[in-house]
Amino acid sequence: MQSTFYTAYNTYQIPPPWKSLEPNCITRKSIPYYKPQNQFKTRILTNSLRIPLGYEPEEDIELLARPKPNPAPPSRLPVVIRRSGSVSRYFWDGNHLQLFCVDGGVSSFLFDFDDGFRKMFRLCSSAVRDFFIPKQVSGNYMDYVKWKLLHRVFSSALQVLATQAMLRAIGIGYSRSLPSAAALNWVLKDGLGRLSRCIYTAGLASAFDTNLKRVRFSASVMFSLSIGVELLTPVFPCYFLLLASVANIAKQISLASYLATNTAIRQSFAIADNLGEVSAKAQIQTVCFDNLGLLLAAVLNILLKNNQSLQAGLPFVIYPIFSAVDLFGIYQGLKHVHLQTLTKDRLETILNIWIESGYVPSPAEVSKEEEIDFLWSKDKTIWPIRIGYLNPKDQVPKLSMMAMQYSSGEDYYFICMEIFRRGAKRTKQQGILLCLREGASITDIIMGLSQACYIRKALLVSSWWENILGVGDLLDSVLNEWFKVIEDSKRCAQRDLSLLNEQMLGLGWAAKNILLSTEEQARYSFVDD
Repeated sequence: MQSTFYTAYNTYQIPPPWKSLEPNCITRKSIPYYKPQNQFKTRILTNSLRIPLGYEPEEDIELLARPKPNPAPPSRLPVVIRRSGSVSRYFWDGNHLQLFCVDGGVSSFLFDFDDGFRKMFRLCSSAVRDFFIPKQVSGNYMDYVKWKLLHRVFSSALQVLATQAMLRAIGIGYSRSLPSAAALNWVLKDGLGRLSRCIYTAGLASAFDTNLKRVRFSASVMFSLSIGVELLTPVFPCYFLLLASVANIAKQISLASYLATNTAIRQSFAIADNLGEVSAKAQIQTVCFDNLGLLLAAVLNILLKNNQSLQAGLPFVIYPIFSAVDLFGIYQGLKHVHLQTLTKDRLETILNIWIESGYVPSPAEVSKEEEIDFLWSKDKTIWPIRIGYLNPKDQVPKLSMMAMQYSSGEDYYFICMEIFRRGAKRTKQQGILLCLREGASITDIIMGLSQACYIRKALLVSSWWENILGVGDLLDSVLNEWFKVIEDSKRCAQRDLSLLNEQMLGLGWAAKNILLSTEEQARYSFVDD
């Protein structure tokens, strides 16, 4: 039997709102609007999918008011990726593996995801660095590049002004100056310049290794002077070809020195045998820095384009300033070139510091002590040490004779005094000569030079050697003192040899070879007859 309520449903065909939800009815335990006397209305509110407007159950309000827990930060994984100048680290957020860029290295991870400008700046600076700087170079490379920028900019600007001056000289000269320049340019300018370059390179072949910084700086001074000569061509237009030829000779010599010393300088920065990369980046730097110099010269010309007299006199005003800045940049840049190869001067500096302070200096310390002066300047130290052969004009006869007479077949060098004249006044100066025998090894050279340094130290604290400069035979007391100094210094050199070599190798010195100049490569042979 059907109930009355069911009959009404069939009569009016009104679908009950709880009909479709009856199998999955959800009963709420606590509703504030619940009234037992009106059960029909209550079921409509609780079981219908149509929630009346303004219905806010107390349980939902509590869920909304309750603070949501912060998501756990991603956990850091112990793997860091370094590429293109940036540092990235792997993170795990519970579901995904992510790679984020971090600042400050491995120990400090400061995220900056929202600051787009800072991220863009970091990416741009990293791209610029990768464009100009090799990936694996020594720490002093950046300082060298900074001074190279200063040098190349002002040098390039000076070259532009010099070229303008030469063109102006051709224009204001005689009417026949232009065809003459075209006809004789190869012979007097380019031809003589290249010939002088060959002669200069052949004459200083060994000096490019033994006096690299001196040769480089001397060539830079010569290049700066050549620009000055070119700036004089408008003043003397009749001598255009002569001045241009002289300037070109100086430029060709400077170019020869630049090309010959570039490889060794770049090799000192390539710590991972990446000489090709260092050379490629150096060419990019040179092109970009030279373009900045061209821009500087163009700006100066634009500013003075309405005043021809000032434009003509501009090179003579800025030449001393730009040249000084140019040479200063070269000088400071060479100070940051730390060469690891051993030469006589570098080895002597190492031995002096070893004898005085008891430790071997690093290439950076020796670079600070290494003088960068002109190639033709002489050593101004007291009791200078020279490696070579004995000159009969510059020697103490009896000491030299005894040094050669008492040398045996087991000795690969002998040491004696020499007297030479220095300066315009030709004053007498005493020195120490190290003569090397054929077949002398690197160990023998280090041993001999170390003994010579110990001898110099002993002579500086005594005065008995002053009688050597006098005329006549040497006293027996003087000879005894000399041979005593020889024996003591040899004993000290033998004592220090093993530890000295060990520390030199540990600091990165290339102790497998010692670069010597042509005069220092002279050897003697021992004849036992």
